[in-house]
Parts: sequence; C-alpha cells; structure tokens
Amino acid sequence: MGLTVMRRIRFCAGHRLVGHDGKCVHFHGHNYVAEFYVTGEVQDDVGRIIDFGVLKRKFKGWIDENWDHAFVLWDQDTNGLQAIRMVEPCRVFELPYNPTSENMARYLLEVVCPELLRDTGTHASKVVIWESEESCSEVTLG
Repeated sequence: MGLTVMRRIRFCAGHRLVGHDGKCVHFHGHNYVAEFYVTGEVQDDVGRIIDFGVLKRKFKGWIDENWDHAFVLWDQDTNGLQAIRMVEPCRVFELPYNPTSENMARYLLEVVCPELLRDTGTHASKVVIWESEESCSEVTLG
C-alpha cells in the first residue's frame, strides 16, 4: 500500500516567458505556492512515511536558497539574464527551459525532489505550482 503526504511551501519569485504573446513576456513576479506530494510504503514506529518537519526543512531550504526572492529565467534567455545581472545585488536561477509554472513543477519533480529525498525511503509523486490563487500546473510521475 502506498501512502502519500503533502507539504506546501510559499515563495516569491520573478520570471518572464520568452516567446509569450502577451504581457508575460515582460519581467514580473508571483507569490507562488509549491505543493510537494511524497509517497512511501514503509511507516516508522510513529506511523509516518516521513516527518512533515523533514519535508519542510528539505523543500523550504531548497526553495529559500534557490528561488525565493530570485528571478527564475531560462538559461537560453541571454537578453533577460544580461538585464538582470546589471542589477547589484543580483539573484537569478537559470532553469534549463522557459520558466512556465509547468516547467518549474517539472524541474522540482524530476531534478530537485530525487536529490532531496534520496535515502528517505520516499519519492515525490506529484508537484503542483500555484502561480496565483486561480492558476496552477501539476506534474505527476508516470
């Protein structure tokens, strides 16, 4: 039997979408919410697959260090990267694809979660990125 828990992390970040045909082509920011769904088979003596505090420390720690109050830009967006780096101090994270909410969720699920959850006996099965109260993207394994 698989058991799943979810940890929600809030953060603020800026981005822009290269090739967008509307206003999202410009630099702008969001109050994001990331939901991490973690699945495991084995419960500990307390009855948990993983402690919520461990998830908070791992996921919030990574978000705080890399995305919170930073610009998340596509590593191919040379114009945007050059513009952001003109500002001192500068905080930018280069994503390997255009920073849509779909791609941000994908990066967290495929790249970040496996590293953070290594040796915990659990894995991330889904990540949801809320870009606003009305709009989110969900990426699941399989």
